[in-house]
Amino acid sequence: MDQAGPAEMIATPHGSAPVRWRRSARARRVSLRIDPRVGAVVVTLPLRVGRRQGLDLLQTHSAWVMDRLAALPPATPFVAGAVVPVGGRPLRIVHAPQARGAAWLDGETIQVAGDAAHLSRRVGDFLRAEAKRRIAPLVMAKAVGATRRPVRIGIKDTRSRWGSCAPDGTLAFSWRLVMAPPEVLDYVVAHEVAHLTYMNHGPRFWALVNTLTPHTEPAKAWVAAHGARLLRYG
Repeated sequence: MDQAGPAEMIATPHGSAPVRWRRSARARRVSLRIDPRVGAVVVTLPLRVGRRQGLDLLQTHSAWVMDRLAALPPATPFVAGAVVPVGGRPLRIVHAPQARGAAWLDGETIQVAGDAAHLSRRVGDFLRAEAKRRIAPLVMAKAVGATRRPVRIGIKDTRSRWGSCAPDGTLAFSWRLVMAPPEVLDYVVAHEVAHLTYMNHGPRFWALVNTLTPHTEPAKAWVAAHGARLLRYG
């Protein structure tokens, strides 16, 4: 599939909306979705469908689009003074230009050394590394209760899924999970580890999930209520 292009502002009956256009060889119809990460509506077009059909769908559903965009949490860039959760605990980003190193936890803060121009990247790199540090041992501990061990554990910045399990046994997780409460991370890891045994969502799959974590229902509720907020950081 092609990546979505840059956002453009398009007037609708209910206000102007930032729109990103995306061509997809797999799409069978025109569709709309909100991308919380960039705060825009993505219009997906099949290869042989023109832009006009996408505009028509956007105008028809403009009230839904504007309501969803308005409901997005505010964006929180990684800048000095911003508050970013790690393990559900709010931490303030502190720029320490004279310090040595890159970025690290210090009490209730994330300390970031070096030039201010590199601060956002260093915070992002730190959070990705921290996600891998927390997720990898949790995966291996839970894999004891599955019939397969993962082939590889990857950390990504996904738009729509918090985790995935490939048929070859590769697990991938969104680095943004490091910001969620520990019980949410525990559930998502258990969910993907259970897919090493069952590549479906049948009763036996859910039974295994519930043996691997006690947090299934509260974590699913938290993600439904707060997951979009995690996509607004950075």
